[in-house]
Order: sequence, then structure tokens, then C-alpha cells
Amino acid sequence: MVQGVNDPDTFWVQHHKGIFVSRDGAESWREITKAGPSTFGFTVAVDPLDAATAWFVPAIKDEKRIPADGRMVVTRTRDGGKTFETFGAGLPDSHAYHLVYRHCLDVDGSGKRLAMGSTTGGLWVSESAGESWTCISRDLPPIHCVRFVG
Repeated sequence: MVQGVNDPDTFWVQHHKGIFVSRDGAESWREITKAGPSTFGFTVAVDPLDAATAWFVPAIKDEKRIPADGRMVVTRTRDGGKTFETFGAGLPDSHAYHLVYRHCLDVDGSGKRLAMGSTTGGLWVSESAGESWTCISRDLPPIHCVRFVG
């Protein structure tokens, strides 16, 4: 679960049951039913400057736990979950077996730079708010957490 920095009443969560958002300090939750290839996944990052903007990494449910359609993508909403954009430039586009754990997607203080690590040792960075990605390494051990410091 992540909390909006500029709007502390906004919370986002993604888990086995889907994507949910709260705009009232976690008193009530709204389920997001349409979010690109899948609402299943583990990670979410929220823009520190705009709590209506959040990123997710969709996957196939428990039986497989791989990216939906074998293609790694990141989805982004900029309107609190009403609509989603899907981005895959620079990410594996076929036969992808990368899963992104809960703490493996982060956004810096500007809301423009993201970092993402996978269970198969892939590390990617985006300088374009998730619209395109650069691979830093595909040869690390499984990554359990990424964070920007400072």
C-alpha cells in the first residue's frame, strides 16, 4: 500500500484481488476493474506531486505469476484510476518471465524518474514517467526492493 505525499488521504494498493484506491484516508476503497492487460500484480508507486497518478506492473494470477501475455509492461493512471495507459518501450516484449515484487517499483521526488527490479534480476530505469525504460542489468540476483534516496 502506498500513500499520496501531496494528498495523504489517498492510498493505492495492488494485490491478489486487484487494484484499489481510497480517497478518504483508507476509510473506504474503490476497486479498479479495468487497468490494461490485468489488475493482478504486487507493486504500485504513486506520484509524490499528484496522488491521482500511479504506476502498476500487471501479471497473470497465481497459477503462473508472469507478465500478462508474456510481455512486460507498466500501466499508469493520471486520473485516479478512471483510465490507464500501457507502456512497454525498452521492456522485454515476448517470453518475459519477470515478476515485480511489492517494493520493487519506485518513483523519485520529481514524479518523472522510476526504477523497477524483477525476480529474475532485471533492473530498469525510466526517465519519462514510465513511458520508456532503459535496462541497467539483466544479471543481478532476484531484486526484492528498489528505492530512490534523497
